[in-house]
Amino acid sequence: MVLEVKNLTKAFGENEVIKNVSFQIKEGEIFALIGPNGSGKTTIIKLIAGLLRPTSGQIFIEGYDVVKNPVEAKSRIGYIPDEPIIWQGMTGLEFLHFSGALYKMSEEERTRNIKKLLSIFNLFGIQNNYFEDYSRGNKQKFAILGALLHKPKLLLIDEPIVGLDPQSAQIAQDLFRDFAQKGGAILLVTHTLEVVEAVATKIGFIKNGKLLIQGFQKDIANFLKLKSRATLQEIYASLNK
Repeated sequence: MVLEVKNLTKAFGENEVIKNVSFQIKEGEIFALIGPNGSGKTTIIKLIAGLLRPTSGQIFIEGYDVVKNPVEAKSRIGYIPDEPIIWQGMTGLEFLHFSGALYKMSEEERTRNIKKLLSIFNLFGIQNNYFEDYSRGNKQKFAILGALLHKPKLLLIDEPIVGLDPQSAQIAQDLFRDFAQKGGAILLVTHTLEVVEAVATKIGFIKNGKLLIQGFQKDIANFLKLKSRATLQEIYASLNK
């Protein structure tokens, strides 16, 4: 098991925003977490990434507890936030080298991997430009590549295609599918249901901090007594009543 979330709860003061959430993601799986704004999706990703500390419950990444063994757990994570906030005075190439150095990759290994990654989105020619000069889409591309550089086992992705043009969005989707097919695991948070239908193997619906249902799209449709080929939009509408 790559990711195990057990009875996860998070409260800010008296406000409980995540309520006893449990799910698992295996190798080869892309688990999409969907739900309305403010339902707790991004908070869950930040808890798994170790950016927030759970009020109760446990998170394991390949058996390592994120709270008790943070270095071992985080070394297996690639995190793509919803907003690629990166020092504006850093070039794209410097950012990738910096990202790799954080994971103790050698300069030789970083250089080799960066060369391969830059070709994915055809970023050769702008890698020495500063982040402040990049478009929103190019910032997102470098954030995606930075998360993949150290070859993580788990990808945490929060709104992956915001700002990407249609061709780049398709490349990103293919990249995520390939990552999973090669044994990785992905937790995907997005409001773009078309992306979920295109890449997700399993789906979870969260509302008001509670994970109401999870499983295969077809099984969820059957459980809700919808037609077996119900679209994700139809499932979402049924769950969000």
